[in-house]
Amino acid sequence: MEQRVFNFSAGPAGLPLAALQEAQRDLLVYPGAGASIMEISHRSKAFEPVLQSARDNITQLLNIPSNYKVLFLQGGASMQFSQIPMNFLRGTGKSADYILTGAWGAKAIKEAKKEGATRTVWSGKEEGYKRVPAQSELDLDANASYCHFTTNETIEGVQFQTEPEVGTVPLVCDMSSDFLSRTFDVTKYALIYAGAQKNIGPAGVVAVIIRDDMLAKVPDGLPSMLDYKLAADNDSMYNTPPCFAIYIVALVTKWLINDIGGLDKVDARNREKAKYIYDAIDNSDGYYRGHAQKDCRSLMNPTWRLPNEELEAKFVKEAKAASMDGLKGHRSVGGIRASIYNAMPVDGCKALAEFMAEFAKKNG
Repeated sequence: MEQRVFNFSAGPAGLPLAALQEAQRDLLVYPGAGASIMEISHRSKAFEPVLQSARDNITQLLNIPSNYKVLFLQGGASMQFSQIPMNFLRGTGKSADYILTGAWGAKAIKEAKKEGATRTVWSGKEEGYKRVPAQSELDLDANASYCHFTTNETIEGVQFQTEPEVGTVPLVCDMSSDFLSRTFDVTKYALIYAGAQKNIGPAGVVAVIIRDDMLAKVPDGLPSMLDYKLAADNDSMYNTPPCFAIYIVALVTKWLINDIGGLDKVDARNREKAKYIYDAIDNSDGYYRGHAQKDCRSLMNPTWRLPNEELEAKFVKEAKAASMDGLKGHRSVGGIRASIYNAMPVDGCKALAEFMAEFAKKNG
């Protein structure tokens, strides 16, 4: 069997080995079904507890109150960029506030503009998306239909340490790349969405946590697949859901609960991992240059540059030869990016930090 590498890919990203091994065991015949999990009906008695487990595990991990629904939808976060303004901006006569801290927030507002008026209440674009705003910098509209932000920008490696304060305006958040990586207060949010392929599962499903009062605002006449209320009323099964992806989400969230011990321990583990890499950057005497300001650094996606692009290419090549893959920065910005989501073991970050020190010594 070919040896597994330390997978630093930004997404689809690595999955916990325990979850993969359980899926491997059940792939041909899922217990009680007589067939693969990929072959059984989404309305079967065998699949019903799979969906319920994925939902219950997320509810438990985040202590989600009863006035929220957990949905499993399709189209990834990119579909949510359109679905949110279709449901909560179109025809309201209001505008929506967007906080832009990176490329994904910019994509979100681009889609929202197709549905109604938007306001960019702060943008880090001119600074190169190196930080998140201070609360005092936000030009918020107290009458906005909602305020949208992205907790963690994977391309630039910038992360909010806490959510912005927006008063009574519904707070909407793209948590695709740091969902279930730490604890937070769900009650501060009206809607949270997260593409699974970063932290909680494979590509093909997006988790949505939505407050009941938001469901009451959904207008009539939306396309069925883009109607949150219809999705909630049909328990995420208006059409055939991505069954295998939901099954993996159930396994990954079970691993977070049983093997890791909940989100407080997940957070501590993630901070330990990130420290290895950021220490390697900070202790390199300027050889490695981190992109984000130190107080805005991402625990999920450290990003940095080397003295030149030739050395960056050499770094990626030699790291891959040392069983560390997926370190090339996003094509839009270049550089190096280490995506160290929940499934990345501590040993992977230790190995990368040691490689970084040795590479700088040899090539500095």
